Amino acid sequence: MAGVAVRAEGLSKRYRIGQRVPYKTIRDTLAGAISAPFRWSPTVLKRSAVRNGDQNAIWALKDISFEVGVGEVVGLIGRNGAGKSTLLKILSRITEPTEGVAQLYGRVGSLLEVGTGFHPELTGRENVYLNGAILGMKRSEIDRKFDDIVAFAETEKFLDTPVKHYSSGMFMRLGFAVAAHLDPEILLVDEVLAVGDVAFQRKCLDKIRDVARSGRTVLFVSHQMNSIRKLCDRGIWLESGYVRHSGPIGDVINAYEASLASPVRERGKGGATNGAAQFVGWEIVEPHTDQLNVLDTQGPMTVKVILEVHRHIRHGVHGIALWNTDDQLIWAWATDGLDLPPGTHAFLCNLPGLPVKPGAYSWQVSLKSDGQLVDDWHCVPQMIIATAPLADPRDNWSGLLNIPCRFDVLEERRS
Repeated sequence: MAGVAVRAEGLSKRYRIGQRVPYKTIRDTLAGAISAPFRWSPTVLKRSAVRNGDQNAIWALKDISFEVGVGEVVGLIGRNGAGKSTLLKILSRITEPTEGVAQLYGRVGSLLEVGTGFHPELTGRENVYLNGAILGMKRSEIDRKFDDIVAFAETEKFLDTPVKHYSSGMFMRLGFAVAAHLDPEILLVDEVLAVGDVAFQRKCLDKIRDVARSGRTVLFVSHQMNSIRKLCDRGIWLESGYVRHSGPIGDVINAYEASLASPVRERGKGGATNGAAQFVGWEIVEPHTDQLNVLDTQGPMTVKVILEVHRHIRHGVHGIALWNTDDQLIWAWATDGLDLPPGTHAFLCNLPGLPVKPGAYSWQVSLKSDGQLVDDWHCVPQMIIATAPLADPRDNWSGLLNIPCRFDVLEERRS
Protein backbone atom coordinates (compact mmCIF):
# COMPACT_ATOMS: atom_id res chain seq x y z
CA MET A 1 0.00 0.00 0.00
CA ALA A 2 1.48 3.32 -1.15
CA GLY A 3 0.00 5.13 1.84
CA VAL A 4 -3.19 5.65 3.77
CA ALA A 5 -5.87 7.95 2.33
CA VAL A 6 -8.65 7.32 4.86
CA ARG A 7 -8.36 6.00 8.40
CA ALA A 8 -11.29 5.44 10.78
CA GLU A 9 -10.79 4.42 14.39
CA GLY A 10 -13.76 3.52 16.57
CA LEU A 11 -16.25 5.69 14.69
CA SER A 12 -19.73 5.71 16.21
CA LYS A 13 -22.76 7.87 15.56
CA ARG A 14 -25.72 8.19 17.90
CA TYR A 15 -29.04 9.83 17.06
CA ARG A 16 -31.76 10.75 19.50
CA ILE A 17 -35.21 9.64 18.46
CA GLY A 18 -37.54 12.64 18.23
CA GLN A 19 -34.80 15.18 18.95
CA ARG A 20 -35.25 18.50 17.17
CA VAL A 21 -32.26 19.82 15.24
CA PRO A 22 -31.63 23.58 15.69
CA TYR A 23 -32.63 25.51 12.59
CA LYS A 24 -29.83 27.00 10.51
CA THR A 25 -30.16 30.02 8.27
CA ILE A 26 -29.17 29.80 4.63
CA ARG A 27 -26.12 31.93 5.47
CA ASP A 28 -24.99 29.32 8.05
CA THR A 29 -25.59 26.48 5.61
CA LEU A 30 -23.72 28.11 2.72
CA ALA A 31 -20.84 29.17 4.93
CA GLY A 32 -20.42 25.64 6.24
CA ALA A 33 -20.74 24.09 2.80
CA ILE A 34 -18.26 26.48 1.17
CA SER A 35 -15.60 25.76 3.77
CA ALA A 36 -16.20 21.99 3.90
CA PRO A 37 -14.38 20.92 0.68
CA PHE A 38 -11.06 22.47 1.74
CA ARG A 39 -9.85 19.45 3.71
CA TRP A 40 -6.14 19.12 3.17
CA SER A 41 -3.92 16.45 4.70
CA PRO A 42 -4.74 15.37 7.25
CA THR A 43 -8.33 16.13 8.18
CA VAL A 44 -9.20 14.82 11.63
CA LEU A 45 -12.72 14.45 12.97
CA LYS A 46 -12.74 13.44 16.60
CA ARG A 47 -15.29 13.13 19.35
CA SER A 48 -15.03 11.83 22.91
CA ALA A 49 -16.96 8.84 24.12
CA VAL A 50 -20.54 9.15 25.30
CA ARG A 51 -21.46 6.55 27.90
CA ASN A 52 -25.00 7.12 29.04
CA GLY A 53 -27.97 4.84 28.80
CA ASP A 54 -30.34 7.10 26.89
CA GLN A 55 -33.28 4.92 25.92
CA ASN A 56 -34.37 7.40 23.23
CA ALA A 57 -31.14 7.03 21.25
CA ILE A 58 -30.12 4.71 18.41
CA TRP A 59 -26.61 4.01 17.15
CA ALA A 60 -26.38 4.34 13.37
CA LEU A 61 -22.69 3.36 13.57
CA LYS A 62 -20.85 1.57 16.34
CA ASP A 63 -17.08 1.17 16.67
CA ILE A 64 -16.19 1.29 12.96
CA SER A 65 -12.47 0.96 12.20
CA PHE A 66 -10.78 0.56 8.80
CA GLU A 67 -8.09 1.95 6.51
CA VAL A 68 -8.24 2.75 2.80
CA GLY A 69 -5.02 2.98 0.86
CA VAL A 70 -4.13 5.67 -1.65
CA GLY A 71 -5.58 4.70 -5.04
CA GLU A 72 -7.75 1.96 -3.57
CA VAL A 73 -11.40 1.58 -4.63
CA VAL A 74 -13.55 0.27 -1.78
CA GLY A 75 -17.21 -0.72 -1.98
CA LEU A 76 -19.52 -0.23 1.00
CA ILE A 77 -22.44 -2.66 0.93
CA GLY A 78 -25.29 -3.59 3.24
CA ARG A 79 -29.02 -3.40 3.66
CA ASN A 80 -30.93 -0.12 3.96
CA GLY A 81 -30.25 1.39 7.38
CA ALA A 82 -26.94 -0.42 7.82
CA GLY A 83 -25.03 2.86 8.29
CA LYS A 84 -23.39 3.30 4.87
CA SER A 85 -24.68 6.81 4.17
CA THR A 86 -24.03 7.90 7.76
CA LEU A 87 -20.41 6.81 7.42
CA LEU A 88 -19.92 8.80 4.22
CA LYS A 89 -21.59 11.85 5.77
CA ILE A 90 -19.12 11.69 8.65
CA LEU A 91 -16.18 11.40 6.27
CA SER A 92 -17.62 14.32 4.23
CA ARG A 93 -17.98 16.45 7.38
CA ILE A 94 -21.72 16.79 6.83
CA THR A 95 -22.23 15.30 10.26
CA GLU A 96 -19.89 14.72 13.20
CA PRO A 97 -19.17 11.41 14.91
CA THR A 98 -20.37 10.80 18.44
CA GLU A 99 -17.25 8.79 19.19
CA GLY A 100 -14.01 7.96 17.42
CA VAL A 101 -11.60 9.53 14.97
CA ALA A 102 -11.60 9.88 11.17
CA GLN A 103 -8.50 11.03 9.27
CA LEU A 104 -8.56 11.94 5.58
CA TYR A 105 -5.29 12.67 3.76
CA GLY A 106 -6.13 14.75 0.70
CA ARG A 107 -8.80 16.86 -0.94
CA VAL A 108 -12.22 15.22 -0.60
CA GLY A 109 -15.06 15.27 -3.13
CA SER A 110 -18.52 13.97 -2.27
CA LEU A 111 -21.26 12.69 -4.55
CA LEU A 112 -23.91 12.20 -1.90
CA GLU A 113 -27.12 14.17 -2.42
CA VAL A 114 -26.55 15.59 -5.88
CA GLY A 115 -28.12 18.94 -6.57
CA THR A 116 -27.92 20.12 -2.96
CA GLY A 117 -27.42 23.89 -2.93
CA PHE A 118 -29.20 24.64 -6.21
CA HIS A 119 -31.36 27.75 -6.08
CA PRO A 120 -34.65 27.30 -7.97
CA GLU A 121 -34.85 30.92 -9.11
CA LEU A 122 -31.38 30.87 -10.68
CA THR A 123 -30.66 29.57 -14.17
CA GLY A 124 -28.76 26.41 -14.92
CA ARG A 125 -25.70 28.49 -15.81
CA GLU A 126 -25.83 30.44 -12.55
CA ASN A 127 -26.36 27.27 -10.51
CA VAL A 128 -23.30 25.64 -12.07
CA TYR A 129 -21.16 28.46 -10.68
CA LEU A 130 -23.00 28.55 -7.36
CA ASN A 131 -22.86 24.80 -6.83
CA GLY A 132 -19.26 24.60 -8.00
CA ALA A 133 -18.28 27.24 -5.44
CA ILE A 134 -20.16 25.40 -2.69
CA LEU A 135 -18.25 22.23 -3.60
CA GLY A 136 -14.94 24.07 -3.38
CA MET A 137 -14.14 24.86 -7.02
CA LYS A 138 -12.49 28.17 -7.93
CA ARG A 139 -14.08 30.46 -10.52
CA SER A 140 -11.24 29.80 -12.96
CA GLU A 141 -11.69 26.05 -12.49
CA ILE A 142 -15.42 26.27 -13.20
CA ASP A 143 -14.72 28.42 -16.30
CA ARG A 144 -12.29 25.81 -17.57
CA LYS A 145 -14.69 22.90 -17.03
CA PHE A 146 -17.97 24.66 -17.80
CA ASP A 147 -18.46 23.30 -21.32
CA ASP A 148 -17.65 19.75 -20.20
CA ILE A 149 -20.12 20.03 -17.31
CA VAL A 150 -22.94 21.23 -19.53
CA ALA A 151 -22.22 18.62 -22.22
CA PHE A 152 -22.15 15.87 -19.62
CA ALA A 153 -25.50 16.98 -18.16
CA GLU A 154 -27.09 17.28 -21.64
CA THR A 155 -28.86 20.51 -20.66
CA GLU A 156 -27.44 22.92 -23.27
CA LYS A 157 -30.86 24.07 -24.52
CA PHE A 158 -32.05 24.97 -21.02
CA LEU A 159 -28.87 26.52 -19.68
CA ASP A 160 -30.40 29.99 -19.24
CA THR A 161 -33.72 28.73 -17.85
CA PRO A 162 -34.37 28.84 -14.08
CA VAL A 163 -33.93 25.34 -12.70
CA LYS A 164 -37.38 25.48 -11.06
CA HIS A 165 -38.68 24.71 -14.56
CA TYR A 166 -36.38 21.67 -14.96
CA SER A 167 -37.67 18.17 -14.74
CA SER A 168 -36.37 16.15 -11.79
CA GLY A 169 -34.11 14.21 -14.16
CA MET A 170 -32.57 17.37 -15.64
CA PHE A 171 -32.07 18.80 -12.16
CA MET A 172 -30.26 15.69 -10.94
CA ARG A 173 -28.16 15.38 -14.10
CA LEU A 174 -26.86 18.91 -13.76
CA GLY A 175 -26.10 18.40 -10.08
CA PHE A 176 -24.18 15.20 -10.77
CA ALA A 177 -22.29 16.80 -13.65
CA VAL A 178 -21.00 19.62 -11.44
CA ALA A 179 -19.95 17.31 -8.63
CA ALA A 180 -18.43 14.73 -10.98
CA HIS A 181 -16.03 17.29 -12.46
CA LEU A 182 -14.24 17.99 -9.20
CA ASP A 183 -10.64 16.82 -9.07
CA PRO A 184 -10.47 15.31 -5.57
CA GLU A 185 -7.84 12.97 -4.25
CA ILE A 186 -10.57 11.12 -2.31
CA LEU A 187 -14.02 10.61 -3.84
CA LEU A 188 -17.02 9.55 -1.73
CA VAL A 189 -19.94 8.23 -3.79
CA ASP A 190 -23.35 7.33 -2.35
CA GLU A 191 -25.85 5.57 -4.64
CA VAL A 192 -25.66 8.13 -7.43
CA LEU A 193 -26.44 5.49 -10.06
CA ALA A 194 -30.13 6.17 -9.45
CA VAL A 195 -29.72 9.51 -11.24
CA GLY A 196 -31.56 9.98 -14.52
CA ASP A 197 -32.47 7.42 -17.15
CA VAL A 198 -30.58 4.25 -18.05
CA ALA A 199 -28.34 5.94 -20.62
CA PHE A 200 -27.29 8.62 -18.16
CA GLN A 201 -26.73 6.05 -15.43
CA ARG A 202 -24.24 4.33 -17.72
CA LYS A 203 -22.48 7.65 -18.27
CA CYS A 204 -22.30 8.18 -14.48
CA LEU A 205 -20.76 4.75 -13.98
CA ASP A 206 -18.20 5.39 -16.72
CA LYS A 207 -17.26 8.69 -15.08
CA ILE A 208 -16.74 7.04 -11.69
CA ARG A 209 -14.74 4.30 -13.39
CA ASP A 210 -12.47 6.93 -14.99
CA VAL A 211 -11.84 8.48 -11.57
CA ALA A 212 -10.97 5.07 -10.14
CA ARG A 213 -8.60 4.28 -13.01
CA SER A 214 -6.78 7.60 -12.55
CA GLY A 215 -5.33 6.38 -9.26
CA ARG A 216 -7.57 8.36 -6.94
CA THR A 217 -9.12 6.87 -3.82
CA VAL A 218 -12.82 6.01 -4.04
CA LEU A 219 -15.37 4.88 -1.44
CA PHE A 220 -18.44 3.70 -3.33
CA VAL A 221 -21.90 2.87 -1.95
CA SER A 222 -24.39 1.07 -4.20
CA HIS A 223 -27.02 -1.65 -4.09
CA GLN A 224 -26.02 -2.73 -7.61
CA MET A 225 -23.65 -5.59 -6.90
CA ASN A 226 -22.49 -5.88 -10.51
CA SER A 227 -21.31 -2.25 -10.42
CA ILE A 228 -19.55 -2.85 -7.11
CA ARG A 229 -17.81 -5.94 -8.54
CA LYS A 230 -16.61 -4.02 -11.60
CA LEU A 231 -15.39 -0.90 -9.81
CA CYS A 232 -14.01 -2.05 -6.48
CA ASP A 233 -10.92 -3.92 -5.28
CA ARG A 234 -12.05 -4.39 -1.69
CA GLY A 235 -15.36 -4.42 0.15
CA ILE A 236 -16.73 -3.50 3.57
CA TRP A 237 -20.08 -5.00 4.57
CA LEU A 238 -21.98 -2.99 7.19
CA GLU A 239 -24.86 -4.46 9.16
CA SER A 240 -26.81 -2.64 11.88
CA GLY A 241 -23.98 -0.12 12.26
CA TYR A 242 -21.19 -2.67 12.63
CA VAL A 243 -18.59 -4.04 10.21
CA ARG A 244 -19.83 -7.55 9.45
CA HIS A 245 -17.09 -8.49 6.98
CA SER A 246 -14.28 -6.86 5.00
CA GLY A 247 -11.81 -8.17 2.46
CA PRO A 248 -11.54 -8.84 -1.30
CA ILE A 249 -14.65 -7.57 -3.02
CA GLY A 250 -15.71 -10.96 -4.41
CA ASP A 251 -15.58 -12.63 -0.99
CA VAL A 252 -17.50 -9.81 0.69
CA ILE A 253 -20.27 -9.74 -1.94
CA ASN A 254 -20.64 -13.53 -1.88
CA ALA A 255 -21.01 -13.51 1.91
CA TYR A 256 -23.48 -10.61 1.80
CA GLU A 257 -25.66 -12.16 -0.90
CA ALA A 258 -25.68 -15.49 0.93
CA SER A 259 -27.00 -13.69 4.02
CA LEU A 260 -29.97 -12.31 2.09
CA ALA A 261 -31.61 -15.73 2.09
CA SER A 262 -34.43 -15.97 4.60
CA PRO A 263 -33.69 -18.35 7.50
CA VAL A 264 -37.39 -19.25 7.67
CA ARG A 265 -38.82 -22.19 5.75
CA GLU A 266 -41.13 -20.71 3.10
CA ARG A 267 -44.11 -22.43 1.53
CA GLY A 268 -45.74 -21.44 -1.71
CA LYS A 269 -49.21 -20.01 -2.20
CA GLY A 270 -50.58 -23.54 -2.32
CA GLY A 271 -50.68 -23.49 1.47
CA ALA A 272 -49.79 -26.29 3.87
CA THR A 273 -48.84 -29.73 2.58
CA ASN A 274 -51.41 -32.54 2.60
CA GLY A 275 -49.09 -34.65 4.71
CA ALA A 276 -48.23 -37.21 2.03
CA ALA A 277 -44.76 -35.73 1.36
CA GLN A 278 -42.67 -32.67 2.09
CA PHE A 279 -39.55 -31.08 0.61
CA VAL A 280 -36.95 -30.69 3.36
CA GLY A 281 -33.76 -29.36 1.74
CA TRP A 282 -31.73 -28.59 -1.35
CA GLU A 283 -28.10 -28.10 -2.39
CA ILE A 284 -25.77 -27.76 -5.35
CA VAL A 285 -23.93 -31.08 -5.65
CA GLU A 286 -22.01 -30.31 -8.84
CA PRO A 287 -19.74 -28.42 -8.89
CA HIS A 288 -19.04 -28.97 -5.20
CA THR A 289 -18.05 -26.00 -3.04
CA ASP A 290 -17.85 -25.30 0.68
CA GLN A 291 -21.02 -23.20 0.35
CA LEU A 292 -23.67 -25.57 -0.97
CA ASN A 293 -25.90 -22.75 -2.22
CA VAL A 294 -23.20 -20.82 -4.12
CA LEU A 295 -22.47 -21.39 -7.83
CA ASP A 296 -19.20 -19.88 -9.06
CA THR A 297 -19.18 -21.36 -12.57
CA GLN A 298 -21.63 -21.25 -15.48
CA GLY A 299 -21.96 -25.01 -15.46
CA PRO A 300 -22.59 -27.79 -15.94
CA MET A 301 -24.38 -28.04 -12.61
CA THR A 302 -26.56 -30.46 -10.65
CA VAL A 303 -29.15 -29.38 -8.10
CA LYS A 304 -30.39 -31.90 -5.52
CA VAL A 305 -33.74 -31.54 -3.75
CA ILE A 306 -34.62 -33.81 -0.81
CA LEU A 307 -38.20 -35.08 -0.44
CA GLU A 308 -39.57 -37.01 2.52
CA VAL A 309 -42.49 -39.23 1.47
CA HIS A 310 -44.92 -40.33 4.21
CA ARG A 311 -47.62 -41.93 2.04
CA HIS A 312 -47.15 -43.62 -1.32
CA ILE A 313 -47.13 -41.10 -4.20
CA ARG A 314 -48.60 -42.39 -7.46
CA HIS A 315 -48.77 -40.57 -10.79
CA GLY A 316 -46.60 -37.86 -9.28
CA VAL A 317 -45.66 -34.66 -11.11
CA HIS A 318 -42.57 -32.76 -9.97
CA GLY A 319 -41.94 -29.16 -11.03
CA ILE A 320 -38.88 -26.98 -10.52
CA ALA A 321 -38.52 -23.28 -11.36
CA LEU A 322 -35.89 -20.56 -10.90
CA TRP A 323 -36.82 -16.97 -10.00
CA ASN A 324 -34.75 -13.82 -9.60
CA THR A 325 -35.21 -11.24 -6.84
CA ASP A 326 -37.57 -9.24 -9.08
CA ASP A 327 -39.95 -12.24 -9.23
CA GLN A 328 -39.11 -12.88 -12.88
CA LEU A 329 -39.29 -16.50 -13.99
CA ILE A 330 -35.89 -17.51 -15.37
CA TRP A 331 -36.47 -21.20 -16.14
CA ALA A 332 -38.89 -24.04 -15.33
CA TRP A 333 -39.19 -27.80 -15.92
CA ALA A 334 -41.66 -30.57 -15.03
CA THR A 335 -41.45 -34.36 -14.81
CA ASP A 336 -44.47 -36.67 -14.57
CA GLY A 337 -45.19 -40.34 -14.01
CA LEU A 338 -43.36 -40.56 -10.66
CA ASP A 339 -43.96 -43.51 -8.34
CA LEU A 340 -42.53 -42.81 -4.88
CA PRO A 341 -42.89 -45.24 -1.96
CA PRO A 342 -42.55 -43.93 1.62
CA GLY A 343 -39.01 -42.88 2.52
CA THR A 344 -36.47 -40.18 1.64
CA HIS A 345 -35.89 -39.43 -2.03
CA ALA A 346 -33.36 -37.19 -3.78
CA PHE A 347 -34.40 -35.42 -6.97
CA LEU A 348 -31.40 -34.54 -9.16
CA CYS A 349 -31.74 -31.82 -11.79
CA ASN A 350 -28.81 -31.71 -14.23
CA LEU A 351 -28.28 -28.54 -16.24
CA PRO A 352 -25.63 -28.08 -18.96
CA GLY A 353 -25.20 -24.47 -17.83
CA LEU A 354 -26.84 -21.55 -16.08
CA PRO A 355 -25.65 -18.35 -17.79
CA VAL A 356 -27.49 -15.80 -15.66
CA LYS A 357 -26.07 -12.63 -14.22
CA PRO A 358 -24.48 -12.72 -10.75
CA GLY A 359 -26.86 -12.26 -7.85
CA ALA A 360 -29.39 -14.03 -5.64
CA TYR A 361 -31.95 -16.47 -7.10
CA SER A 362 -34.67 -18.69 -5.63
CA TRP A 363 -35.60 -22.25 -6.56
CA GLN A 364 -39.25 -23.24 -6.31
CA VAL A 365 -40.16 -26.94 -6.24
CA SER A 366 -43.56 -28.58 -6.20
CA LEU A 367 -45.11 -32.04 -6.17
CA LYS A 368 -48.57 -33.18 -7.21
CA SER A 369 -50.18 -36.60 -6.87
CA ASP A 370 -53.25 -37.60 -8.90
CA GLY A 371 -53.76 -33.94 -9.74
CA GLN A 372 -53.68 -32.75 -6.12
CA LEU A 373 -50.96 -30.47 -4.74
CA VAL A 374 -48.79 -32.30 -2.23
CA ASP A 375 -46.14 -29.65 -1.50
CA ASP A 376 -44.92 -26.35 -2.92
CA TRP A 377 -41.69 -24.91 -1.52
CA HIS A 378 -39.65 -21.77 -2.22
CA CYS A 379 -36.27 -23.24 -1.32
CA VAL A 380 -34.12 -21.60 1.33
CA PRO A 381 -31.44 -20.49 1.41
CA GLN A 382 -31.41 -18.70 -1.91
CA MET A 383 -28.93 -19.71 -4.58
CA ILE A 384 -26.09 -17.22 -5.05
CA ILE A 385 -24.57 -16.89 -8.53
CA ALA A 386 -20.99 -15.73 -7.97
CA THR A 387 -19.67 -15.91 -11.53
CA ALA A 388 -17.78 -13.01 -13.09
CA PRO A 389 -19.91 -10.66 -15.23
CA LEU A 390 -19.19 -11.26 -18.92
CA ALA A 391 -21.22 -8.46 -20.52
CA ASP A 392 -19.84 -5.09 -21.52
CA PRO A 393 -19.58 -2.80 -18.46
CA ARG A 394 -22.11 -0.44 -20.04
CA ASP A 395 -24.79 -3.15 -20.01
CA ASN A 396 -25.25 -3.42 -16.24
CA TRP A 397 -28.94 -2.55 -16.35
CA SER A 398 -30.20 -4.61 -19.27
CA GLY A 399 -30.97 -8.28 -19.70
CA LEU A 400 -30.95 -11.32 -17.46
CA LEU A 401 -28.29 -13.49 -19.06
CA ASN A 402 -24.53 -13.53 -18.57
CA ILE A 403 -23.38 -14.64 -22.01
CA PRO A 404 -20.27 -13.44 -23.85
CA CYS A 405 -20.67 -12.31 -27.43
CA ARG A 406 -18.28 -12.22 -30.36
CA PHE A 407 -19.02 -9.42 -32.80
CA ASP A 408 -17.69 -9.32 -36.37
CA VAL A 409 -18.11 -6.91 -39.25
CA LEU A 410 -17.92 -8.38 -42.73
CA GLU A 411 -17.97 -6.51 -46.02
CA GLU A 412 -20.51 -8.06 -48.36
CA ARG A 413 -19.42 -8.24 -51.97
CA ARG A 414 -21.98 -7.43 -54.62
CA SER A 415 -22.43 -9.98 -57.36
